[in-house]
Amino acid sequence: MTTTTQRLLDLVAAAPASPDEDLVLLLREASELYQQGFAGLRDTVAARFAGLSSGDLVAAATAAGIPCDVSQDRDELVLLLALAEWEMTPATLAYTEMAEDAARRGVCLIPEE
Repeated sequence: MTTTTQRLLDLVAAAPASPDEDLVLLLREASELYQQGFAGLRDTVAARFAGLSSGDLVAAATAAGIPCDVSQDRDELVLLLALAEWEMTPATLAYTEMAEDAARRGVCLIPEE
């Protein structure tokens, strides 16, 4: 069974040789996988920090270099912690590279107005 990360890496590898119309399809699938991967990691991070107080979450976020304060609610702090971790995964790095390369080719998922 192919993991989300492996499938994203496969899509990234196929992207440079793909014509623009196929690249849009690859980018759409990669975006869906990116969102699924982040949702899974967010759930994992929420479980990891489930027993911590909001103050402890602020301390964890601050230690991770995330600007935050005690006025932020628990869900927001967990989201920030998950995002900081997600941004350093191979899946995210590969997706970002793919999206940037596609944009340089004039291909993106946001329709032009």
